[in-house]
Amino acid sequence: MFAGPTATILNTPDLVTSNKARVRHGLPPRPARFDVLRPQRLAAPATLYVEAFSAHPLEGDAAGLYAPPDGWLDQEGAFHPERPFEGATPVYVVELDPADGLYPLPYMGRQADGTAWEETAATPFAPPGSARQTFYPDARRLYEEIERFGLDDHGTPVALGSVADFDFFRAAPSGGYTAGPDAERLGQDFFVYYPYHLQSEPGLADLARATNQVQAVLATGAYAGIQWLEGSPTVDETLYWLGLVVDTTVPVVGHAAQRRHQSLSADGDRNVVDGVKFIVSGVALDERGEDRVGACVIVDELVYAARDVTKVDARPGGYEVTGGHGGVVADLGGYGPPQVTYLPARKHTHRSELRLSVLPEQVTGLTGSLATGVLPVDVVTKNADGLVPAAMPHVSITKYSRYAATGAHAGGPPATDEEVEILARIDANLAGTPLGGFVCEGMSPFGMADPTRNAALSVAVAAGMPVVRTGRGNTGGMAYRTDPTFISGNNLTATKARMLLMAALLKLGALPPAADPFAPTPDERAATEKAVARYQELFDTH
Repeated sequence: MFAGPTATILNTPDLVTSNKARVRHGLPPRPARFDVLRPQRLAAPATLYVEAFSAHPLEGDAAGLYAPPDGWLDQEGAFHPERPFEGATPVYVVELDPADGLYPLPYMGRQADGTAWEETAATPFAPPGSARQTFYPDARRLYEEIERFGLDDHGTPVALGSVADFDFFRAAPSGGYTAGPDAERLGQDFFVYYPYHLQSEPGLADLARATNQVQAVLATGAYAGIQWLEGSPTVDETLYWLGLVVDTTVPVVGHAAQRRHQSLSADGDRNVVDGVKFIVSGVALDERGEDRVGACVIVDELVYAARDVTKVDARPGGYEVTGGHGGVVADLGGYGPPQVTYLPARKHTHRSELRLSVLPEQVTGLTGSLATGVLPVDVVTKNADGLVPAAMPHVSITKYSRYAATGAHAGGPPATDEEVEILARIDANLAGTPLGGFVCEGMSPFGMADPTRNAALSVAVAAGMPVVRTGRGNTGGMAYRTDPTFISGNNLTATKARMLLMAALLKLGALPPAADPFAPTPDERAATEKAVARYQELFDTH
């Protein structure tokens, strides 16, 4: 079980001081009918008297079906083992113990100055040192609360620990430990989006380290599958990446949530339970006991191929199949067992030609500049620990839109120098990132852009940086090849094409650069076409 970044599924509502605490300490109460109860642990055993037949409005209607209560309370609250008079309150005696686990209780915490907590931070827009965290550091507490408070449809506990054993890992997690000698750093060791003014994002090096951790854990052979938790806008990208590069024969599934854990109609808890259900059912395995569906995203009782799903709205059900061709791997079956409905034709995990175990340890990258020339350089991309974080490829996305071109000169070639963003990124890659490339989100589905952008991207190709063309938005068609120096992204979205191009760069390295990227020779173009064909084969099969 891996905790990933900015994960709503690992996020909880702000801890707000209860009215119980406010009244106890003379603070103005909140205008709410009830106190919100938060999962907490008892510090000592306690005996409670629970009113009989209060668990359901019609429970008392069936009182004749019940055994006698444990006793009765009189008007003063005194307990009697026998009913003292007609109208006494029937009760059950409950012995609560800290060993029982979490109980829902009023939240009694206050700020250091004695005032009530009204939000996560001590004051609006407070710095990190004056703000608490709402994200769990890993999924251990999440699973405990699901199992402790979740009910299946027949009133029995949710099946988690009864069907599987779990180990919990932190791969670029959403919450971090900030006190003590091993204190972690916001934005470097953990990545939050709430409070919103403290939002942070993981980088390429973090992706490399997380990938290495996942591969190392799976290499032990001790696990029947993995679950990855991440923010809903990006979980599909990470899962597609893991499905490309992680060498494993067990299911790799990811989950997200549109609503925070513990909030009204929180969807993440059910997604987690469905993921466990999917893995332990074995429906993802072939006759050899090996995963046959590849990395998946499991949300809203559907199992999507990670390659072919994207978030379209921040609500449960806000995911759609992309590319117009399949995408739903399985249905969780409602009350029944999971059922596989579709097997991806693309290569993945133990079948992927981009998995870590077959990637080279070194490829050719590039250095220099467009003005002084482009030179090859050796790049060590893999070592005994896995991917080298500093060597991760930098792939940029550029987007076509009509009426954006400024360099369309009648009767002359496109004014490439007006595409300042693309040319600047080419030089920035050559200066500091030996492995680089571009994805052009162009016309749907063909991937073509305006002549000026196409010309600038041709300079990138001639400078050794592969360029993928994809259709704009959620295209339903294929981006077919119209120029053999560009890679066709088929029906991939731009974000998925970026992940695949990053992995392909780790396998194939840079394209052969031209002496003058603005004017490659016929022989240089032929060499580029030959190298691009190897990239195209990966895009056609993954």
